[in-house]
Order: sequence, then C-alpha cells, then structure tokens
Amino acid sequence: MASLAITTALFGLTVFLAKWLFLDSLILSPLRHIPGPKIFAVTKWRLAYEDWKGTRTRTINKLHQIYGPAVRIGPSEVSFNSLTVLRTIYGPGSGYGRTAFYRMFDVYGRQNLFTFYSPKQHGERKKLLAHAYSKSVMLKEPVTSMVEDKARQYICLIESEPENISEVFSTLHYYSLDNITEVIYGRYGSTSAMEGLESHRALISDILNPARRRLSWFAVHSPTLTQWLYTRTGLMGRLVKPLLPMQKPATYSSIREFALQAYRNFQLGSTNKETGNFYQQVKGKESFIVSRLWPYHLSKKTDGLDDLDIASECSDHFLAGIDTTSDTLMFLIWALSLPENQKVQEKLRQEVLNLPPESLNRKGFPMAETSDKCIYLNAVIKETLRLYAPLPATEPRSLPVRSVIDGYVIPGHTTVGMCPYTLHRKPEIFKDPLTFNPDRWLEPQAFDINKWFWAFSSGGRMCIGIHLAMVEMTTLIATVDRKPSLGATPALIMLPTNAQLSLETELPLSKRLELAFNAWKAAEGALSCWKALTPVEEEELHN
Repeated sequence: MASLAITTALFGLTVFLAKWLFLDSLILSPLRHIPGPKIFAVTKWRLAYEDWKGTRTRTINKLHQIYGPAVRIGPSEVSFNSLTVLRTIYGPGSGYGRTAFYRMFDVYGRQNLFTFYSPKQHGERKKLLAHAYSKSVMLKEPVTSMVEDKARQYICLIESEPENISEVFSTLHYYSLDNITEVIYGRYGSTSAMEGLESHRALISDILNPARRRLSWFAVHSPTLTQWLYTRTGLMGRLVKPLLPMQKPATYSSIREFALQAYRNFQLGSTNKETGNFYQQVKGKESFIVSRLWPYHLSKKTDGLDDLDIASECSDHFLAGIDTTSDTLMFLIWALSLPENQKVQEKLRQEVLNLPPESLNRKGFPMAETSDKCIYLNAVIKETLRLYAPLPATEPRSLPVRSVIDGYVIPGHTTVGMCPYTLHRKPEIFKDPLTFNPDRWLEPQAFDINKWFWAFSSGGRMCIGIHLAMVEMTTLIATVDRKPSLGATPALIMLPTNAQLSLETELPLSKRLELAFNAWKAAEGALSCWKALTPVEEEELHN
C-alpha cells in the first residue's frame, strides 16, 4: 500500500509539473503565438541564467535577430523592438506601470519617482520636480557656474596625476558625485571628492564591490528569499550570514547613510534659514533639489511628504546621478582614444578650440551654455549613448488588465519591455550599427534615426535628469578638449582591480581603465590599445 501511495503521488506530481511547465506555457497560454525559444517560454530561470552570467541583454538582442521584433523571453514576459510598440508602452498617456522589479530601488522603505508603479503617482511626484530639472534651469546660474567649476576641478585633478595618466573610472565618478550632491543638497551635502577628501571618495566603494551584482540578481529573481535573509537577526542572522549574496553592509549603504545625514543637515539648516553654496537663494527660494521639495513637507502641507519621503526621493536622485553620467563619459573618452577614432577626436577638438573668446568664462574655460550648443560635441555624446547606453537593459512594464500590443494578446500582469541596447543596433535604421560614427546624427537621415534614440527612455517616465546630465557631459568634454596638454590617446592599459567597468557592452570587461591624457608624456611601452597583462605582471600587481 505504501509503495502504491508513493507511486500515485509521484505520478500526480509528474502530471502537475507537465501541465504547469508545458501545457500551460506552450499550449494554453495566450502568449503561445509569440515566437521565441521554447525553453524560455517554459521557465523564467533560463533567462535568469543569462542574467547571472551578465549576458541577458546581449542574449535578448540575439533572440530579436533570430525571431523578429516580438520575442517571448519568459512564461509571462515579452520583449519588443519596434517604434510602434515603443509608443504604445512608453509613450505619453500610456497606462503601463513599472513592475515590481523597480521596488529594489526603494530607499529607506519608501517609494520614489523611480519606483512608483502607478503613472498617476509618478505624475504627481514629477510635478514637484520637473521645473527644477528643466533645461531652462540647468542652463542658467547658479547651475552653470557650478558645473563649470567642477569641470575646472577635474582638469586640475588630471594634471596633478603622474604623467597625466588617469584611472578614469574613479576620477569621472568623483566628477559626477561632486556635481549631483551639490545639485541635490547644496552646502548641506556637497562632496569634495575631486579635491581629494577621502571620506567622500570612499562613497563610490560600494560601486566597486563585485558582490553588488550578485545581490542584484537575488533581489530580482528571489526577492522574498533575499529580504528574509537580510532581515534575520541574532542567532539566525549568524547562521544565514554565509548565505548572503553580499555581506553586510549591503550595496549603497554608505551612500544612503550619507544622503540621510545630508537631509538631516538640511532640516537643521532650513530651520536656521541658512542658504546653499552655489545654490543660494533665488527670488527668495533656495534652489537645490531638497529645498524644492521642502514646501511639500507635512509641516507645510496637510497631505504632504514626510521626512522619509523627501529623503528617499533625494537619495534616489543621488544614486541615479553618479553611475549614469560617469559611465557615459568613460565610454566617450575610451571611444575617442581608439586609433580608428582619432579623426573624430580631432574634429571635436577643432570645434571647441574655435569657440570665440566671449564663449569662455573668466577662467578661460568654455561656458556651459556654449558647450551645450556645440553641434559636433552633441553628436559625439549621442553616438556614445547609442552604442554604450549606461542603462542598456530592458525597462519592464505591465498592465493589470488584458491588452493588445503589435497584434498580440497580452494577459494582465504580463511583463513587457524594450531595451536601448537592441533598439540602437537595428541595422535597418543605423547603418553599420557597431561602428562609432557621430556623423550619422548630422546627415540628412538624422531626423528619422533620432526617433529610435532611446538612451533616456521616453514619455512621462523619461529620465528627469537628462538636462543636468547633458550639461555635465558637454561642459566637461569641451573643457578637456580645449587643453592642449590633454585629450585621450591610444595609451590604454586594462588592469584587474575590483571596479566593474560596465555590463553587457562590446568593451573588454576588465576592471580598471587608465587613460593617458597626454601623448607626449605617455610611456612608450603603454602605447598599445588594451594592453593585456601577463600572468607574471598580474601577480606583481597584486603583490
């Protein structure tokens, strides 16, 4: 009898698994008509495996090349790659909300502009901040003076380094860090990483920890388990410690602690009616971001934001403003340094060298407003963002109700999305898509291909910091390329450290990027591009 019961139970389990894995997914699912590899349709763990390897985005790109503009990449997930779908999912007025994936970006237990599912909630919060990040504000005082001064500090930092050889992963992160903290917190939390303050430089150490990626994987694919592991205390906490994807303190802990303290500093300062640094009072109002949110605080408005709401919003902007800008600048400088792109660098340099005297500030550096109008510089940045978007992966969305996308019936709560990486590599749109060619944005077809440019997303959820990012990038590159002693050369050396350059790009994924900014001072032995270290050299480096 016992063996019969076991056999019956195993048979029942087999039938259940067969129905769940195959019948429901491949035969009964409304998504069964969408092309794609069957193994991806059967289980989400097939794509999760690619995510673990760091090849998710490239795999999706390959699947689109095989199956076309619509690919089923999971039991309840579909990837699209067409302009019509882009407008449907992400266009103005779209009802598609951000999925639970984004909840791992909640800060202090509170949702923020980046993590709200509801377009209505997102729209209400965005109204409080849209003007503060508008182009008209970003291209006027006091922002322009601040960014110009940070660009000057970056030049001083590079020129202070031996042989003008800079480890640009760190130095560019210092640049974006110092900019974003001053924009958000003013004097209450502005950093001085470029000036050498070690406690501020240490804030990017979270970014360098390779375990950060492992923690992200668990947070996305096993959120309940991850939350349970990290909330254990006492004896149970000690028992599960070896199982943690990343040992405590977890990723971004130091940045979030710094951000919370900056908000507390502002609270105290606002009580004393202190003003900011560059962001001093404008028409009677402090103009850094945290001060823009303060009028909506509970103490000022009955249904307003509490302390953690404001602190979460500011911390999220803080985090978002570090990696994105610095990574784009790093890819841009790297691309310009390649021998095949020397004509591009020379053309760019000629544009900024020919700026009239009235386009320079009192210290002789390009003004931010002028840099923004440099046509070829903008084309170079745009091509960098096309080929090396700092956020290249899928931007997942969902609807709670049934919908139709591109002729396919999509059940409620199905995850749908598109990714810049794939969109920007369509050969029918971008000729020689893997070639770095800024001139494509200046040719007659530029109007048409611009419709496919999606580095900052689109619609109501479009990156709110786009104008700040562009001001930071145009000002820095114009400033660097006007210096006769600077300008990236082919003297790149890749060295293994704990920094992660980027995920899912065509770049060799080594851990450190050093650039010689002066060809005459660069050591002759370093003049090969992507010089690989021998095992002996690696051992010497670690010792």
